[in-house]
This record gives sequence, C-alpha cells and structure tokens, in this order.
Amino acid sequence: MHGQGLHDQLLQNSPRAGTQQGYVVVAVRCRILAFFCMKTSKVILVTGASSGIGRSIATHLASKGHKVYGTSRNPENSVDTLGYTLLPFDATKEESAKALVDAVLKEESSIDVLINNAGKGMTGAVEETPLTEARDLFELNYFGAIGLIQEVLPCMREQKSGLIVNITSIAGYMGLPYRAHYSAVKSALSMLTEGLRLEVKSFGIDVVNVAPGDFATNIAAGRYHAPLREESAYYSIYKNQLEQFDGHVTKAASPIAVAIAIEGILEKRNTKPHYFVASTLQKLSAQVLKKILPQRWYEKMLANHYNLPL
Repeated sequence: MHGQGLHDQLLQNSPRAGTQQGYVVVAVRCRILAFFCMKTSKVILVTGASSGIGRSIATHLASKGHKVYGTSRNPENSVDTLGYTLLPFDATKEESAKALVDAVLKEESSIDVLINNAGKGMTGAVEETPLTEARDLFELNYFGAIGLIQEVLPCMREQKSGLIVNITSIAGYMGLPYRAHYSAVKSALSMLTEGLRLEVKSFGIDVVNVAPGDFATNIAAGRYHAPLREESAYYSIYKNQLEQFDGHVTKAASPIAVAIAIEGILEKRNTKPHYFVASTLQKLSAQVLKKILPQRWYEKMLANHYNLPL
C-alpha cells in the first residue's frame, strides 16, 4: 500500500479524526507500521558472493530491499555486483573473520543474517587424494564457517535475534564415490548446524542448513581434482566420474532457486534444521530412499547411478 493511501486510511479509521487525539492515534499507528517495515529489511552477510550460488543469493536478497554485504578473497577482481557491497574475506584465516565482522558493524548496528556459502569442491579417490588437500578442504568449508559463526554470535546474542544459514550440499547426506571428502565435510557442517541450533535457540537465534543439489555454476572450475594418472588402479573409473560430474553441473538449473528458498526461510517464524533445494530425484534419494531401503540396496542403487562395479 502506498504511503499516502495508508495515511488517509489511518485518518479515516481513527477515533475523533481531525482532533488532537485522532492525530495522536495516527502518529502511534504510523510509528508502529514504520517499525515493522524497518525490521523487514535485514542486514545480511553472504560469504563467497562473487560468483555462483553466493552471487545469486546476494543479488536476489539485495533486490528485495535487504542490505547485503558479500565477500570474496579478491573483490577487486570481481565483476560488478548487483546492489550489494563486496568485502575482502579469506575463510582460512581467523583474523580475516574478525576484520570482516568489524567492517560490517562499523557501517551497521547489527548483523541479522549470516549465510555461510564460501567453499570449494573436491574429487578423487580417497587413496590418491593428498592429505594436505583434504585438510585444506576442511579448513575452508568447515573451520572457515565456524570462525565466522564465532564472530557474529556475540552480536546476535546481544540483539537477541539472528539467523545463520549454512550452505552445505545434497552430497552431505550420502557418501558419494570419488567425492567422499566433499561428502564428509558437508555432512560435518550439517551436523554442526543441528548441535549449534540447540545451543543458541534460547538467545533468539536460528541456525539452518540449506543443501543444494546440482546447479549451473562455476564450481567445477574451482574444485580440487586429484591427478588423473594412467598408471592408477582407479584411472578408467575416475576418468568416467570426472566426465559425469562436469556434465551434471553444465546441465543443471539456475542457482536462483537456492536464493528464492533462502528468501522464504527469512520470512519463517519457525524454521526447520534442514532444507533441500535439489531435483526431485536427488531429494527422493537423500530424504526418503536412504531411510527406507536396506543399506545394501541403497548402496547398489548409488553404484548403478555412477556406473560403478560392486
């Protein structure tokens, strides 16, 4: 409703309109309305917002009137943002998380929503993936998220409200072959969400997990791929897996679906711990089939899907 129309309606509905008492009632109602309108616009921090799912989330939420701050390791190299501020952030460095939160709070009185999206993918046989790379994956995708959570929680506790959204993956609900490390780190963040949610609920803070399936992003380019070596016992199968992985991403839907789902979560009074934003088949596999099928049947189904021998 436009401001003038609302003002006229408030005047008409006020007792003794035109009198001093009537104008007092109108003023009070307008202040109440202004308060609720103000609260619908949130200060939102989105990590990994220079491309892919993070960029879609930041752009979409900014278009809905929220004040959005995104992050990138090198914001000066990023393409123009659409309605949000891009700040430098390296999730692998503890001091970077503090500097980021301090920078936002210097401009804003609160941080209402943290969306932990920064991360990378990984492929390769467990036997042939260097431990240094696996540790780096957890440092970025898991400990990086925790570091930022620890920095925003004092602010959220003080304001007695807040929402933390951890972006994980449908892969965190099933152990995927040749992406076992990636499944493991996303599963770890999902379980962290469940525990943290119970720890901070009494402070008025919500924590949710959003698990996307395959979406058309540049994640394939940013993945760590264990070297494909012809002398490896895994060579032919791994080569086939790499081709499948890239095909899944290039044929996938737009990541705007994840942004719209998060917009919906922002409007909920009572949230759930887990939200899935994926194809019907992916959601069916993770949410239903894994729970109802005998374990060996489910394992065989996954093997058939990825053309793996059992």
